[in-house]
Amino acid sequence: MAKQSRLPSFLLTRPAAQAGRFAALLRERFGDDIQIVCAPLLAPRFLIPEIPQRPFHALIFTSETGVQGFQRLSADPALAAVRVAWCVGDRTAQAATEAGLVAHSAKGDVLALQRALLAQRHEGPLLYLHGQNQQGDLAQALLSAGLETVSAVVYAQKPCRLTPAAVDLLSSDKTVILPLFSPRTASIFVSEWQETELKARLLVVAMSDAVAQAAGSLPFWKMVVAQRPDAAAMVKAIAGLIATAPDA
Repeated sequence: MAKQSRLPSFLLTRPAAQAGRFAALLRERFGDDIQIVCAPLLAPRFLIPEIPQRPFHALIFTSETGVQGFQRLSADPALAAVRVAWCVGDRTAQAATEAGLVAHSAKGDVLALQRALLAQRHEGPLLYLHGQNQQGDLAQALLSAGLETVSAVVYAQKPCRLTPAAVDLLSSDKTVILPLFSPRTASIFVSEWQETELKARLLVVAMSDAVAQAAGSLPFWKMVVAQRPDAAAMVKAIAGLIATAPDA
């Protein structure tokens, strides 16, 4: 592996809270002296949807931000009695637990969550609280399988421009590791790259094949896909990529 002093720089484009946690994981793995630039490309704007007044058996979350949207709506009478949540992964389940719910994690992606929900054979409707931009249509898939599901948009993600610090980093001739966690963030980064005169040598780590596809037009030196859609697998993929990286 490359020496610590010669590690590439890192550019994190996740929303601020998630970027901060991932930066802590990177420093734990690679040392406190690594250069990390945070430039969130999405910022949440919370919405107040009309929730049908009926008894829901459980909530569905595919993101931490969805849990935050729930917390802003928790005074709604339709949500007051719901205590169970089904979540896409462990981090979202942890957020739901902290919000006072009994949370179950599918430990994977949206398809894993869909399979877990169908395996439960729930009685009564489920309420899926999600963002405006979704990958696929989980609610429709569950409905088609005979599981009554109501869908409500509780937040929108506003695209953000690259920060001046990120542009400075990408305008240099440095090697930059770019972890990408969602297809939408990848697409926004592609647009930012194409609109700005950037020349850094990119090492891209994608959380899934869908993310890799969205980032496919970038002029990267190398791109790898994490073995699982979670932060630990992303750090492991980064370590493997560093082992073959050119000097920073």
